[in-house]
Amino acid sequence: MSANEANLCEIFNSIQGEGRYVGARQIFIRFAGCNLSCQYCDSAEALEIPKEMKVYPVAGKKDFKQYKNPVDSITLIESALTCAKPQGVNHSICLTGGEPLLQVDFLKSFIPQLKKEIDLPIYLETNGVLPDHLLEIIDLIDIVAFDIKLPSATLISSYLKEHKKALEIAYMKELFVKMVFTRETKVSEMVEAISLIANLDDKIPLVLQPVTPHGPIKHRPNPEQILAFQTMAARKLKWVRVIPQVHKILGIL
Repeated sequence: MSANEANLCEIFNSIQGEGRYVGARQIFIRFAGCNLSCQYCDSAEALEIPKEMKVYPVAGKKDFKQYKNPVDSITLIESALTCAKPQGVNHSICLTGGEPLLQVDFLKSFIPQLKKEIDLPIYLETNGVLPDHLLEIIDLIDIVAFDIKLPSATLISSYLKEHKKALEIAYMKELFVKMVFTRETKVSEMVEAISLIANLDDKIPLVLQPVTPHGPIKHRPNPEQILAFQTMAARKLKWVRVIPQVHKILGIL
C-alpha cells in the first residue's frame, strides 16, 4: 500500500471497550488486513480487505456512508473529523484493526496530517509481532495498547521473540499490555508471557481479558481459572486487572 492510500474497514465514535482505558470516548479508525488469524478474533471483518469502508457519522447510530478502498488520506481525515463530534468528549484517536502496522508506510505520512487536524493523543492497538514496523512510527504514537498473543490463541507458535523486541520499543511511550485467554490457555504460556512483561518493568499495566463468546467459539474460562491467572500475574506485576469486552456487553460499536 502506498503512502497516500490505505485499506480501511470503518471509522466511528464510541467508547473504548477493552484494556486500561475502558469507558473512554475515542475516534476509532479500523484498518483492514491482519497478519494473524486468532481463534477468538472479534473483528473477523477486518481480516480481509473489503471493497468499501464504512463511516458512521453519528455516535451510537448504525447509519453509515461508504467509500471505496483504498481510501486516500484526505478522505480519511475528513471522515475522522466527521466522527470527532461531539467536541470536547474524546480522549484519543484509536488506530485499530486488523493490524494497523501492516500499512506502516501510510501511517508515517498520515498520522502527522491527522494530528494537525485533530489535537488528540494517538492510541495504537497492535498485536505486537511487527517490531520493525512499530519502530518506524513509535515517535508518532502516544499510547500503545499491546496484545500479547498466546500460542493457544493463535494455534501456531509462540511470538515471544517478536513480543520482546516490540515491547522494548513500545516502552518508549505510554504502554499497557492486554492478554486474551480462553479455557484452553495453559499455565505455562501464561507464566512465560507474565515473565516477559515483568523482566522489562513490573510496573507495566496488564489487563487479562477472558474471551468473549461469539459465533461458534465458546471457550470462556471458568471463575477459578480467571482468579488463578490473576493471582499468578499479581505476584509479578504491580497493576493487574481482569476486564471483559465492555462494548460487547453494552451492544455498541
